[in-house]
Amino acid sequence: MSYKIIVDSCGELTNEMRNSGKFENIPLTLQVDGIEIIDDATFDQAKFLKAVAASQNCPKSACPSPEKYQKACEGEEDHVYIVTLSSNLSGSYNSAVLGRNLYLEEQRGKNIYVFNSKSASVGETLIAMKIRECEEKGMAFREVVETTEEFIRGMRTYFVLENLDTLRKNGRLSRVKALVAGALKIKPVMGEDGEGNILQLDQARGINKALMKMLDYVEKNLKNPEDKIIGITHCNCLERAEMVKEELQKRLNVKDIIILDAAGVSSMYANDGGIIIAV
Repeated sequence: MSYKIIVDSCGELTNEMRNSGKFENIPLTLQVDGIEIIDDATFDQAKFLKAVAASQNCPKSACPSPEKYQKACEGEEDHVYIVTLSSNLSGSYNSAVLGRNLYLEEQRGKNIYVFNSKSASVGETLIAMKIRECEEKGMAFREVVETTEEFIRGMRTYFVLENLDTLRKNGRLSRVKALVAGALKIKPVMGEDGEGNILQLDQARGINKALMKMLDYVEKNLKNPEDKIIGITHCNCLERAEMVKEELQKRLNVKDIIILDAAGVSSMYANDGGIIIAV
């Protein structure tokens, strides 16, 4: 059976994934001070980060329309899988479900499933990779869905922010607290609760100490590391991501560790200097 995996643009794709012909990105739209930016191959991270830093307002994102997902379902593939960022962070999941339903109202004979990643960024990447792994093993459609849903339930996402401006601008951190944290160089260690809701796990003084605390959580919670791929997305800080990878290799004997550059939506969440890990 032929298949296609659709990932909204919050999920980064490796070059190999882009060139395989099996994956498609559906772009979200970003907005800074009324200027719209399409999160596709034209996205300019440096320009976006500069605009965010200069703005007093919080950057926003808009999910793809159901019609875009409907159109993405077209083609000769028998199996279509859609992976979206957490439904608690965006309307992308609901839009994808509606797009799937619109397609199936007009066309029959195709299996289409929408996954709520309960994650974002490289978490979506790992889910898409898991789907391909299952398909390449020759699993039936329902088995692919069930195996991937189990994978999602066991996956965890963590991140450390260098820049707290976006948290302040969107109301998750008061201005006073942000100023105090900045003055004391306190960096939050963030994660999610298994349902896609963001929460603060810990904090540390200085970015490197915060990163080490994040890796402590990864090491503590990771089961069967030899079977796992760890994904790292960085926002304009490749050297930092390489350092995190090296530390993970010292601590854990995992199957692989991949590093990706943040796309538009991930850049909005992580901001300049942020690191995201999914496993």
